[in-house]
Amino acid sequence: MVAPLVMMGLSLASSVVEGLASSPSSPPNGASGTKDATRKTADDFETMFLENSMDRLTQNIGQEGPLGDNGTGGSVYKSMMSKEYAKSIVKSGGIGISDQIYAQMLKLQEGGAGGTSGTR
Repeated sequence: MVAPLVMMGLSLASSVVEGLASSPSSPPNGASGTKDATRKTADDFETMFLENSMDRLTQNIGQEGPLGDNGTGGSVYKSMMSKEYAKSIVKSGGIGISDQIYAQMLKLQEGGAGGTSGTR
């Protein structure tokens, strides 16, 4: 189950990286500021990916219990739980998507060989 999710994330990540390559770059604000912003963007993407994955995993856990949809705001709490789990996973090292996106974004910013075609 994890492998298809990772493959989906990697193909989605390559789309994001290619989209960043074609978009106009913002004015540089120093090397460390740019790298910090790039790292945050990569971490935010991994958080979003994991949050969506967690939502899918908890989608069919049932209607009863403290996070069931039959209670007041159950779906809201379930969504919040998924978001916090995703943040926690990324904070503790993540699953590697962030590191790959960060490396590709740095290559694109430095004018190196961008994109993912032909390499694996």
